Amino acid sequence: MSPTGLNNGNGSPAVEEPPALVSSMSQSSSLNAIRASLAALHIRDASVTSRLQAFISSQAELSRELGRLDLLRAHLGTQVVHTRDISNGMLDSAAGTASHLSSKVKELDLEKKRVEETLGVVEQVAELKACVQGVVGSMGAPQDWEAAAGYIARANKIPKHVIEGQFAARIVPSVEVPDAPGVTIENAKESLCVLFLREFEKAAEEGDGSKVTRFFKLFPLIGREETGLEVYGRYVCQGVAARARGSLREGTKGSAGKDGFFYANALTRLFEHIAQIVEGHGGLVERHYGQGKMVKVIERLQVEADVQGGIILDIWGDERSVDRRLTDVKSYPFSFLVQSFMAPQRNLGISRTSSPAVGGGTNGRVSEDEGVDMKEIDGLLSETAVMLGRWALYSRFLGGKCRVSPPQAVLLQAISKLSQDAEKPEEPLEMPDLLVKSALSRKISGRLTTPFNVMTTFFFRRSVEKAFQLDEAPSGLSLNPSKPLEGNPPYIVSAVDDVMYIVNTVLQRSLSTSQREVVAHAIPTIGRVLGSDFVGMIQRKMRDECYPKPAIQGGFPPEDKIISFIILINSLDVANDYIARIVSSRLTPTEPTHGSKAPNPLHEMFPFDHDATFVAHALETLNVTFSHKTLELIAEGLNAMFKEVVKLRLRPVLSETFRDLDYTLTEEDLADIARENETDDDPETLNDLVARRFEHSWEALMKPIQRLMTPKCFTGLLDRTADHLAKMLEKRVWLFSGKMNALGAQRMERDFSGIIGVVARGGRYAVRDAFARVAQICMLVNMEDEEWDALIEEEQEGDEEMAWVLSEDERRRARALVRG
Repeated sequence: MSPTGLNNGNGSPAVEEPPALVSSMSQSSSLNAIRASLAALHIRDASVTSRLQAFISSQAELSRELGRLDLLRAHLGTQVVHTRDISNGMLDSAAGTASHLSSKVKELDLEKKRVEETLGVVEQVAELKACVQGVVGSMGAPQDWEAAAGYIARANKIPKHVIEGQFAARIVPSVEVPDAPGVTIENAKESLCVLFLREFEKAAEEGDGSKVTRFFKLFPLIGREETGLEVYGRYVCQGVAARARGSLREGTKGSAGKDGFFYANALTRLFEHIAQIVEGHGGLVERHYGQGKMVKVIERLQVEADVQGGIILDIWGDERSVDRRLTDVKSYPFSFLVQSFMAPQRNLGISRTSSPAVGGGTNGRVSEDEGVDMKEIDGLLSETAVMLGRWALYSRFLGGKCRVSPPQAVLLQAISKLSQDAEKPEEPLEMPDLLVKSALSRKISGRLTTPFNVMTTFFFRRSVEKAFQLDEAPSGLSLNPSKPLEGNPPYIVSAVDDVMYIVNTVLQRSLSTSQREVVAHAIPTIGRVLGSDFVGMIQRKMRDECYPKPAIQGGFPPEDKIISFIILINSLDVANDYIARIVSSRLTPTEPTHGSKAPNPLHEMFPFDHDATFVAHALETLNVTFSHKTLELIAEGLNAMFKEVVKLRLRPVLSETFRDLDYTLTEEDLADIARENETDDDPETLNDLVARRFEHSWEALMKPIQRLMTPKCFTGLLDRTADHLAKMLEKRVWLFSGKMNALGAQRMERDFSGIIGVVARGGRYAVRDAFARVAQICMLVNMEDEEWDALIEEEQEGDEEMAWVLSEDERRRARALVRG
């Protein structure tokens, strides 16, 4: 066997050693065992011997194979030598030839490139010579300025090193033009620039628009773009200044500057004139001077707009006495509001002669005796809002004109519009730096935005104060169901309509300015004044004037107090709905006309950056904050109504409902009572006695309140009443323990179901949840033993489907009511 345990391929397979070989001769204990071991040894010896013979016989064959391999190796070595000889003799020459050809090709390419470059220089020098001669010739007798500028434009395309090179210096000069070409071109540029400036200014003075355009287009041809844009900007600014001065001069001739919106219109005309110039001349400038060059003109126009707009705002401020009015409104004491919160005030008996909404009255009288005319303040705010709105439109227009995209970006945007969703929102605008850093922007902020914010705060708070000064409650209301009510619901104080009208007016006017700074001040101010003054005044009235407190201990509150308290609760509820609708109308886009997507009004009014998102968040905050305050006060008012008005009358209602009720009567006892009451023909009358009694008393208690309250407020009061009534009914059920039989339990369940049905009448199914405990007690009392056992079994197995609101002890207690 080979050392690896494998045969050599010629010998016989290895013979497995018998198990006897494992045992040692020393372990043999008998003669037979010794003989067996000896026989095994003979077998093993024969096996080893045969294997050795096989190895010896294969040795000769292995030697022959090794000899053959040596012979093959010798032949292969010879072939390798021959192959190398062939490679050295044939391929080396081919490689040399290829290298030589490659170098020759490179030399030819280099020579060709040099020839082409030389030819290009020659052509450029020839072009330069033609341009120089053309410039000189055109500036001579023909005076063809367009041709001269065209030759210079062609010369500007030639590289500078060619123009200043020695070759051009030798070839281009001639007898007529002996100077170097660079000097000639520069001299021509300077001469033409001076000439174009002189002709441009002459045409501007004469008002010849065609000649102005003619020479304006020539500046970029001679490489004087900055000069052309500067002189053109100066030219258009002269027109802007002249028209603005003329507009102001016309207004000062008569009373136009004192009445109406003259200064707002003057500022509007200024902005419109600049926009017309940018829109009408932008194409010309971009076409001849390059993309984005109109921004230089816009910057020059903005400097003029700073001057003219500042003059208009200064004259407006002096004419309208803005500083004096700001002093007046800042010093206004708001005496009525302050006194109202300091101590309870009696009804001042002010008749409602006019509305605080400016323009609603007919007399237009000055506010009280403080010297602040609300009509003038309103007019001033309207004029300021118009000017701020025009400034916003002007800023939006320039923002779009100054937003220049590179050609690649334009291409990508075009591809994006085709491949992506068409409804993807447009990227918001950014305010140009030329507007942010302009003097007019600072003057707008100081002369318009700040006074507008101050006067808006005064106007709104004074309007709220005046609304409560002229406040009136609806008349002709009564808690007597038999008396008809005057007017239409909802029954609220008149101040709610007035204040909400002012909220809508102030909010609309602030949003119309499209100024983030204005909205950031106006909306929080509206919320603050509504929360402190409007809600505060109603809260003070509810606490100090109309709280439904009994006049005597143990009695009921006066009817007028209850009615007034309900009106104030209604007023808060309606005001909450008003604010929600006002905010929603600004946040929700209008319905599209032809099925297309309607534009978002806030994004249209506030296109810059993320201003629209900021305004939307401010409006939502106003709605949430006001709703939180009003709902909290409404909840307190409903709690007071329940505690002082409803709760005291619930106990007599239940006493009357369950008067002389006995659940221990048998069927015979009930039949006897029916015969005594002569109700043999109507046996259901006795069964519905409890429900009819409760319905009569319940309607007498809740119906007068329901017809005065808003549905939402009455639902809140009903929920509180149902919760308390459910607790009282549950206590009464437990008191019947041991005082009813099986028939009485059925009657009790029917009676209580009738009571619950009366309370939940009118589709108010959610009220039934308050009586879940009572309903389950009545169900358990009348449940058959088999059903009860089945429920217990399902509960033990975990398959219970009933959602119990009673504990296990309470359920067992309910089952024992009849047996007890």
